[in-house]
Amino acid sequence: MNNSIKLPKKLMLLGSGELGKEFVIAAQRLGNYVIAVDRYADAPAMQVADCSEVISMLSADGLEAVVTEYQPDFIVPEIEAIRTEKLLEFEQRGITVIPTATATNYTMNRDRIRELAHQELGIRTAKYGYAETLAELITISHEVGFPNVVKPVMSSSGKGQSVVSSTSEVEKAWNYAIANSRGDSQKVIVEEFINFEIEITLLTIKQWNAPTIFCSPIGHRQERGDYQESWQPAAISEDKILQSQQIAQKVTDALGGAGIFGVEFFITKDEVIFSELSPRPHDTGIVTLISQNLNEFELHLRAILGLPIPHIELLKASASAVILASEKSDSIAFTGVADALSEKDVDIRLFGKPSAHPYRRMGVALAKGADVQEARAKATKAASKITII
Repeated sequence: MNNSIKLPKKLMLLGSGELGKEFVIAAQRLGNYVIAVDRYADAPAMQVADCSEVISMLSADGLEAVVTEYQPDFIVPEIEAIRTEKLLEFEQRGITVIPTATATNYTMNRDRIRELAHQELGIRTAKYGYAETLAELITISHEVGFPNVVKPVMSSSGKGQSVVSSTSEVEKAWNYAIANSRGDSQKVIVEEFINFEIEITLLTIKQWNAPTIFCSPIGHRQERGDYQESWQPAAISEDKILQSQQIAQKVTDALGGAGIFGVEFFITKDEVIFSELSPRPHDTGIVTLISQNLNEFELHLRAILGLPIPHIELLKASASAVILASEKSDSIAFTGVADALSEKDVDIRLFGKPSAHPYRRMGVALAKGADVQEARAKATKAASKITII
Protein backbone atom coordinates (compact mmCIF):
# COMPACT_ATOMS: atom_id res chain seq x y z
CA MET A 1 0.00 0.00 0.00
CA ASN A 2 1.30 3.44 -0.94
CA ASN A 3 0.89 5.69 2.12
CA SER A 4 2.66 8.64 0.45
CA ILE A 5 -0.28 9.60 -1.82
CA LYS A 6 -1.41 13.13 -0.99
CA LEU A 7 -4.92 14.41 -1.64
CA PRO A 8 -6.57 16.47 -2.98
CA LYS A 9 -5.60 16.27 -6.65
CA LYS A 10 -6.79 18.50 -9.47
CA LEU A 11 -8.57 16.52 -12.21
CA MET A 12 -9.73 17.88 -15.56
CA LEU A 13 -12.61 15.94 -17.09
CA LEU A 14 -12.82 16.19 -20.89
CA GLY A 15 -16.47 15.42 -21.62
CA SER A 16 -19.10 16.04 -18.96
CA GLY A 17 -21.99 13.66 -19.56
CA GLU A 18 -23.75 11.36 -17.13
CA LEU A 19 -20.74 9.08 -16.72
CA GLY A 20 -18.58 12.08 -15.97
CA LYS A 21 -21.12 13.30 -13.41
CA GLU A 22 -20.81 10.10 -11.38
CA PHE A 23 -17.02 10.27 -11.66
CA VAL A 24 -17.02 13.83 -10.32
CA ILE A 25 -19.15 12.75 -7.36
CA ALA A 26 -16.69 9.93 -6.60
CA ALA A 27 -13.72 12.28 -6.92
CA GLN A 28 -15.20 14.90 -4.63
CA ARG A 29 -16.03 12.36 -1.95
CA LEU A 30 -12.26 12.04 -1.53
CA GLY A 31 -11.81 15.80 -1.53
CA ASN A 32 -10.45 16.27 -5.04
CA TYR A 33 -10.94 19.36 -7.23
CA VAL A 34 -12.58 18.76 -10.60
CA ILE A 35 -12.80 20.96 -13.69
CA ALA A 36 -15.56 19.73 -16.03
CA VAL A 37 -15.10 20.58 -19.72
CA ASP A 38 -17.59 20.04 -22.55
CA ARG A 39 -18.82 21.60 -25.78
CA TYR A 40 -22.06 22.87 -24.24
CA ALA A 41 -22.98 24.64 -21.01
CA ASP A 42 -24.68 23.02 -18.01
CA ALA A 43 -23.70 19.47 -19.02
CA PRO A 44 -24.41 16.89 -16.28
CA ALA A 45 -20.91 16.75 -14.78
CA MET A 46 -20.66 20.54 -14.77
CA GLN A 47 -23.56 20.63 -12.31
CA VAL A 48 -21.50 18.93 -9.60
CA ALA A 49 -17.92 19.93 -10.50
CA ASP A 50 -15.94 22.66 -8.76
CA CYS A 51 -15.83 24.69 -11.98
CA SER A 52 -16.49 24.22 -15.67
CA GLU A 53 -15.40 25.41 -19.10
CA VAL A 54 -17.15 25.26 -22.47
CA ILE A 55 -14.84 24.62 -25.43
CA SER A 56 -14.62 22.48 -28.54
CA MET A 57 -12.34 19.63 -27.56
CA LEU A 58 -11.42 19.28 -31.21
CA SER A 59 -9.80 22.70 -30.90
CA ALA A 60 -6.10 22.50 -30.04
CA ASP A 61 -6.20 26.15 -28.95
CA GLY A 62 -9.22 25.55 -26.72
CA LEU A 63 -7.55 22.62 -24.98
CA GLU A 64 -4.32 24.56 -24.60
CA ALA A 65 -6.14 27.45 -22.99
CA VAL A 66 -7.97 25.44 -20.32
CA VAL A 67 -5.00 23.23 -19.46
CA THR A 68 -2.70 26.25 -19.19
CA GLU A 69 -5.20 28.04 -16.95
CA TYR A 70 -5.87 25.19 -14.52
CA GLN A 71 -2.66 23.08 -14.66
CA PRO A 72 -4.40 19.82 -13.65
CA ASP A 73 -2.58 16.85 -12.15
CA PHE A 74 -4.68 14.48 -14.26
CA ILE A 75 -6.56 14.81 -17.56
CA VAL A 76 -9.43 12.31 -17.66
CA PRO A 77 -11.14 11.93 -21.08
CA GLU A 78 -14.81 10.90 -21.03
CA ILE A 79 -15.58 11.11 -24.76
CA GLU A 80 -14.01 10.21 -28.10
CA ALA A 81 -14.07 13.57 -29.88
CA ILE A 82 -10.85 15.09 -28.54
CA ARG A 83 -7.79 16.49 -30.33
CA THR A 84 -5.68 13.62 -29.05
CA GLU A 85 -2.33 14.90 -30.33
CA LYS A 86 -2.64 17.71 -27.76
CA LEU A 87 -2.91 15.07 -25.05
CA LEU A 88 0.50 13.80 -26.11
CA GLU A 89 1.88 17.32 -25.66
CA PHE A 90 0.33 17.67 -22.21
CA GLU A 91 1.76 14.31 -21.16
CA GLN A 92 5.21 15.41 -22.28
CA ARG A 93 4.83 18.43 -19.97
CA GLY A 94 4.31 16.13 -16.99
CA ILE A 95 0.50 16.02 -16.78
CA THR A 96 -0.86 12.48 -16.38
CA VAL A 97 -3.37 11.59 -19.11
CA ILE A 98 -5.69 8.68 -18.30
CA PRO A 99 -5.01 5.92 -19.13
CA THR A 100 -2.16 7.37 -21.24
CA ALA A 101 -2.11 9.80 -24.14
CA THR A 102 -1.10 7.01 -26.53
CA ALA A 103 -3.85 4.70 -25.28
CA THR A 104 -6.42 7.48 -25.63
CA ASN A 105 -5.28 8.11 -29.19
CA TYR A 106 -5.61 4.40 -30.00
CA THR A 107 -9.03 3.95 -28.49
CA MET A 108 -10.71 7.10 -29.75
CA ASN A 109 -11.02 5.37 -33.13
CA ARG A 110 -12.51 1.91 -33.69
CA ASP A 111 -10.10 1.19 -36.53
CA ARG A 112 -6.97 1.61 -34.41
CA ILE A 113 -8.10 -0.51 -31.48
CA ARG A 114 -9.41 -3.21 -33.82
CA GLU A 115 -6.09 -3.35 -35.64
CA LEU A 116 -4.16 -3.48 -32.37
CA ALA A 117 -6.25 -6.42 -31.18
CA HIS A 118 -6.45 -8.35 -34.43
CA GLN A 119 -3.25 -7.58 -36.32
CA GLU A 120 -0.73 -6.90 -33.55
CA LEU A 121 -2.01 -9.09 -30.71
CA GLY A 122 -3.60 -11.90 -32.77
CA ILE A 123 -6.94 -11.72 -30.94
CA ARG A 124 -10.09 -13.06 -32.57
CA THR A 125 -12.40 -10.27 -33.77
CA ALA A 126 -15.29 -10.11 -36.20
CA LYS A 127 -14.22 -9.91 -39.85
CA TYR A 128 -14.09 -6.21 -40.76
CA GLY A 129 -13.19 -3.59 -43.32
CA TYR A 130 -13.25 0.19 -43.75
CA ALA A 131 -14.84 2.62 -46.17
CA GLU A 132 -14.48 6.35 -46.76
CA THR A 133 -17.04 6.63 -49.56
CA LEU A 134 -20.40 5.06 -50.31
CA ALA A 135 -18.87 3.20 -53.26
CA GLU A 136 -16.20 1.72 -51.00
CA LEU A 137 -18.84 0.76 -48.47
CA ILE A 138 -20.81 -1.17 -51.08
CA THR A 139 -17.66 -3.06 -52.12
CA ILE A 140 -16.54 -3.82 -48.54
CA SER A 141 -20.04 -4.87 -47.52
CA HIS A 142 -20.02 -7.58 -50.20
CA GLU A 143 -16.53 -8.71 -49.10
CA VAL A 144 -17.55 -8.96 -45.44
CA GLY A 145 -20.92 -10.44 -46.38
CA PHE A 146 -24.53 -9.84 -45.31
CA PRO A 147 -25.83 -9.28 -42.75
CA ASN A 148 -23.18 -6.93 -41.42
CA VAL A 149 -22.89 -4.01 -39.03
CA VAL A 150 -21.94 -0.51 -40.21
CA LYS A 151 -20.82 2.19 -37.77
CA PRO A 152 -18.57 5.26 -37.62
CA VAL A 153 -14.98 4.68 -36.58
CA MET A 154 -15.54 7.49 -34.06
CA SER A 155 -18.85 7.98 -32.26
CA SER A 156 -20.33 7.97 -28.77
CA SER A 157 -22.71 5.53 -27.09
CA GLY A 158 -23.10 3.41 -30.23
CA LYS A 159 -24.64 6.20 -32.28
CA GLY A 160 -24.57 5.78 -36.05
CA GLN A 161 -24.64 1.97 -35.93
CA SER A 162 -26.97 -0.13 -38.05
CA VAL A 163 -27.40 -3.73 -39.15
CA VAL A 164 -27.39 -4.09 -42.94
CA SER A 165 -29.11 -7.07 -44.51
CA SER A 166 -28.71 -6.36 -48.22
CA THR A 167 -27.17 -4.02 -50.80
CA SER A 168 -30.36 -1.95 -50.87
CA GLU A 169 -29.77 -0.88 -47.24
CA VAL A 170 -26.13 0.19 -47.61
CA GLU A 171 -26.74 3.82 -48.59
CA LYS A 172 -29.07 4.41 -45.65
CA ALA A 173 -26.46 2.90 -43.30
CA TRP A 174 -23.74 5.10 -44.81
CA ASN A 175 -25.79 8.28 -44.32
CA TYR A 176 -26.69 7.34 -40.74
CA ALA A 177 -23.09 6.52 -39.82
CA ILE A 178 -21.68 9.74 -41.28
CA ALA A 179 -24.40 11.87 -39.68
CA ASN A 180 -23.46 10.46 -36.26
CA SER A 181 -19.69 10.46 -36.65
CA ARG A 182 -17.74 12.44 -34.07
CA GLY A 183 -14.65 14.48 -34.83
CA ASP A 184 -13.10 14.92 -38.26
CA SER A 185 -13.59 11.37 -39.47
CA GLN A 186 -15.66 10.48 -42.54
CA LYS A 187 -14.75 6.83 -42.22
CA VAL A 188 -16.91 3.85 -41.31
CA ILE A 189 -16.16 0.31 -40.23
CA VAL A 190 -18.07 -2.69 -41.59
CA GLU A 191 -18.16 -5.75 -39.35
CA GLU A 192 -19.26 -9.31 -39.79
CA PHE A 193 -22.55 -9.85 -37.97
CA ILE A 194 -21.87 -12.22 -35.08
CA ASN A 195 -24.75 -14.47 -34.07
CA PHE A 196 -23.93 -14.24 -30.37
CA GLU A 197 -25.67 -15.76 -27.36
CA ILE A 198 -24.91 -12.73 -25.21
CA GLU A 199 -22.94 -9.49 -25.48
CA ILE A 200 -20.96 -8.56 -22.38
CA THR A 201 -18.87 -5.78 -20.93
CA LEU A 202 -15.93 -6.83 -18.78
CA LEU A 203 -14.93 -3.88 -16.60
CA THR A 204 -11.16 -4.20 -16.37
CA ILE A 205 -9.24 -2.17 -13.78
CA LYS A 206 -5.61 -1.54 -14.64
CA GLN A 207 -3.56 -0.27 -11.70
CA TRP A 208 -0.25 1.60 -11.62
CA ASN A 209 1.50 -0.71 -9.17
CA ALA A 210 -0.87 -3.61 -8.56
CA PRO A 211 -2.34 -6.46 -10.63
CA THR A 212 -5.14 -5.95 -13.15
CA ILE A 213 -8.50 -6.89 -11.64
CA PHE A 214 -12.00 -7.42 -13.02
CA CYS A 215 -15.64 -6.90 -12.15
CA SER A 216 -18.20 -9.63 -12.66
CA PRO A 217 -19.23 -9.62 -16.37
CA ILE A 218 -22.14 -7.38 -17.33
CA GLY A 219 -24.68 -8.48 -19.91
CA HIS A 220 -26.36 -5.86 -22.06
CA ARG A 221 -28.92 -5.33 -24.79
CA GLN A 222 -28.69 -2.70 -27.51
CA GLU A 223 -31.07 -0.96 -29.90
CA ARG A 224 -29.93 1.44 -32.63
CA GLY A 225 -26.39 0.70 -31.47
CA ASP A 226 -27.06 2.16 -28.01
CA TYR A 227 -27.43 0.29 -24.74
CA GLN A 228 -30.99 -0.12 -23.44
CA GLU A 229 -30.47 -2.33 -20.42
CA SER A 230 -27.62 -4.04 -18.62
CA TRP A 231 -27.44 -6.66 -15.90
CA GLN A 232 -24.90 -8.24 -13.61
CA PRO A 233 -23.84 -11.00 -13.40
CA ALA A 234 -23.95 -12.14 -17.02
CA ALA A 235 -24.76 -15.84 -17.41
CA ILE A 236 -21.59 -17.20 -18.98
CA SER A 237 -19.37 -20.11 -18.02
CA GLU A 238 -16.31 -19.77 -15.80
CA ASP A 239 -14.18 -20.86 -18.74
CA LYS A 240 -15.48 -18.03 -20.93
CA ILE A 241 -15.07 -15.54 -18.10
CA LEU A 242 -11.43 -16.60 -17.84
CA GLN A 243 -10.96 -16.31 -21.61
CA SER A 244 -12.49 -12.82 -21.53
CA GLN A 245 -10.20 -11.78 -18.70
CA GLN A 246 -7.12 -13.06 -20.50
CA ILE A 247 -8.02 -11.16 -23.67
CA ALA A 248 -8.90 -7.99 -21.76
CA GLN A 249 -5.62 -8.06 -19.90
CA LYS A 250 -3.66 -8.64 -23.11
CA VAL A 251 -5.21 -5.59 -24.79
CA THR A 252 -5.02 -3.30 -21.76
CA ASP A 253 -1.42 -4.31 -21.07
CA ALA A 254 -0.60 -3.26 -24.64
CA LEU A 255 -2.27 0.13 -24.02
CA GLY A 256 -0.72 0.77 -20.61
CA GLY A 257 -1.57 3.37 -18.00
CA ALA A 258 -4.19 3.06 -15.28
CA GLY A 259 -7.93 3.33 -14.89
CA ILE A 260 -11.01 1.34 -15.79
CA PHE A 261 -11.56 -0.07 -19.27
CA GLY A 262 -14.91 -1.23 -20.60
CA VAL A 263 -13.97 -4.22 -22.76
CA GLU A 264 -16.83 -5.60 -24.86
CA PHE A 265 -17.15 -9.17 -26.10
CA PHE A 266 -19.50 -11.27 -28.17
CA ILE A 267 -20.05 -14.63 -26.46
CA THR A 268 -21.12 -17.37 -28.85
CA LYS A 269 -21.72 -21.05 -28.16
CA ASP A 270 -18.09 -21.83 -28.98
CA GLU A 271 -16.13 -18.58 -28.85
CA VAL A 272 -15.23 -15.41 -26.98
CA ILE A 273 -14.84 -12.67 -29.60
CA PHE A 274 -13.34 -9.26 -28.83
CA SER A 275 -15.62 -6.41 -29.95
CA GLU A 276 -14.60 -2.97 -28.65
CA LEU A 277 -12.85 -1.18 -25.82
CA SER A 278 -13.43 2.13 -24.03
CA PRO A 279 -10.63 3.48 -21.79
CA ARG A 280 -13.03 4.87 -19.17
CA PRO A 281 -16.25 3.98 -17.32
CA HIS A 282 -18.76 2.32 -19.62
CA ASP A 283 -22.44 3.15 -20.01
CA THR A 284 -23.46 -0.47 -19.41
CA GLY A 285 -21.48 -0.29 -16.17
CA ILE A 286 -23.98 2.18 -14.70
CA VAL A 287 -25.53 -0.93 -13.15
CA THR A 288 -22.59 -1.02 -10.71
CA LEU A 289 -24.13 2.00 -8.95
CA ILE A 290 -26.43 -0.52 -7.30
CA SER A 291 -24.78 -3.91 -7.83
CA GLN A 292 -21.30 -3.53 -6.29
CA ASN A 293 -19.64 -2.32 -3.10
CA LEU A 294 -17.44 -0.10 -5.30
CA ASN A 295 -19.03 1.24 -8.47
CA GLU A 296 -17.14 1.67 -11.74
CA PHE A 297 -16.59 5.40 -11.11
CA GLU A 298 -15.04 4.82 -7.69
CA LEU A 299 -12.88 2.07 -9.17
CA HIS A 300 -11.74 4.38 -11.98
CA LEU A 301 -10.82 7.07 -9.45
CA ARG A 302 -8.93 4.71 -7.15
CA ALA A 303 -6.95 3.27 -10.06
CA ILE A 304 -6.10 6.77 -11.33
CA LEU A 305 -4.94 8.00 -7.93
CA GLY A 306 -3.07 4.80 -7.06
CA LEU A 307 -5.35 4.03 -4.12
CA PRO A 308 -5.86 0.41 -3.03
CA ILE A 309 -8.80 -1.72 -4.21
CA PRO A 310 -8.78 -4.58 -1.72
CA HIS A 311 -12.05 -6.21 -2.76
CA ILE A 312 -14.79 -5.86 -5.39
CA GLU A 313 -18.01 -7.47 -4.21
CA LEU A 314 -21.12 -8.19 -6.27
CA LEU A 315 -23.84 -7.44 -3.73
CA LYS A 316 -26.84 -8.92 -5.50
CA ALA A 317 -28.17 -9.64 -8.99
CA SER A 318 -28.90 -6.21 -10.46
CA ALA A 319 -30.00 -4.44 -13.63
CA SER A 320 -30.29 -1.04 -15.26
CA ALA A 321 -32.80 0.22 -17.83
CA VAL A 322 -32.52 3.52 -19.66
CA ILE A 323 -35.02 6.37 -19.57
CA LEU A 324 -35.23 7.84 -23.07
CA ALA A 325 -36.67 11.06 -24.43
CA SER A 326 -39.32 10.71 -27.13
CA GLU A 327 -39.27 14.21 -28.57
CA LYS A 328 -37.23 17.40 -28.76
CA SER A 329 -37.47 19.76 -25.80
CA ASP A 330 -35.45 22.51 -24.12
CA SER A 331 -37.55 22.46 -20.96
CA ILE A 332 -37.15 19.18 -19.14
CA ALA A 333 -39.43 17.83 -16.42
CA PHE A 334 -40.25 14.30 -15.27
CA THR A 335 -43.40 12.65 -14.00
CA GLY A 336 -43.80 9.19 -12.46
CA VAL A 337 -40.64 9.32 -10.34
CA ALA A 338 -42.48 8.64 -7.08
CA ASP A 339 -44.29 5.70 -8.65
CA ALA A 340 -41.03 4.29 -10.01
CA LEU A 341 -39.42 4.50 -6.57
CA SER A 342 -42.30 2.79 -4.78
CA GLU A 343 -40.89 -0.73 -5.20
CA LYS A 344 -38.22 -2.18 -2.94
CA ASP A 345 -34.61 -2.19 -4.21
CA VAL A 346 -35.27 0.28 -7.04
CA ASP A 347 -33.37 3.53 -7.55
CA ILE A 348 -33.43 6.25 -10.20
CA ARG A 349 -30.74 8.52 -11.66
CA LEU A 350 -31.92 11.55 -13.64
CA PHE A 351 -28.95 13.03 -15.45
CA GLY A 352 -29.94 16.69 -15.59
CA LYS A 353 -29.32 17.15 -19.31
CA PRO A 354 -30.58 20.61 -20.32
CA SER A 355 -32.29 19.48 -23.53
CA ALA A 356 -33.85 16.37 -25.05
CA HIS A 357 -34.30 14.82 -28.47
CA PRO A 358 -35.73 11.47 -29.56
CA TYR A 359 -33.87 8.52 -28.02
CA ARG A 360 -31.57 10.71 -25.94
CA ARG A 361 -30.70 9.00 -22.66
CA MET A 362 -32.08 11.22 -19.88
CA GLY A 363 -31.85 8.87 -16.92
CA VAL A 364 -31.65 5.29 -15.79
CA ALA A 365 -33.59 2.98 -13.49
CA LEU A 366 -31.61 0.61 -11.26
CA ALA A 367 -32.90 -2.46 -9.48
CA LYS A 368 -31.79 -5.44 -7.42
CA GLY A 369 -33.59 -8.77 -7.45
CA ALA A 370 -33.47 -12.36 -6.26
CA ASP A 371 -32.00 -13.16 -9.68
CA VAL A 372 -31.12 -11.32 -12.89
CA GLN A 373 -34.53 -11.97 -14.43
CA GLU A 374 -36.31 -10.29 -11.52
CA ALA A 375 -33.86 -7.39 -11.46
CA ARG A 376 -34.30 -6.75 -15.20
CA ALA A 377 -38.08 -6.84 -14.90
CA LYS A 378 -38.04 -4.38 -11.98
CA ALA A 379 -35.64 -1.96 -13.71
CA THR A 380 -37.60 -2.02 -16.97
CA LYS A 381 -40.90 -1.50 -15.15
CA ALA A 382 -39.49 1.43 -13.16
CA ALA A 383 -38.08 3.09 -16.28
CA SER A 384 -41.42 2.73 -18.07
CA LYS A 385 -43.20 4.66 -15.33
CA ILE A 386 -41.17 7.82 -15.90
CA THR A 387 -42.31 10.27 -18.56
CA ILE A 388 -40.38 13.29 -19.83
CA ILE A 389 -42.60 16.31 -20.33
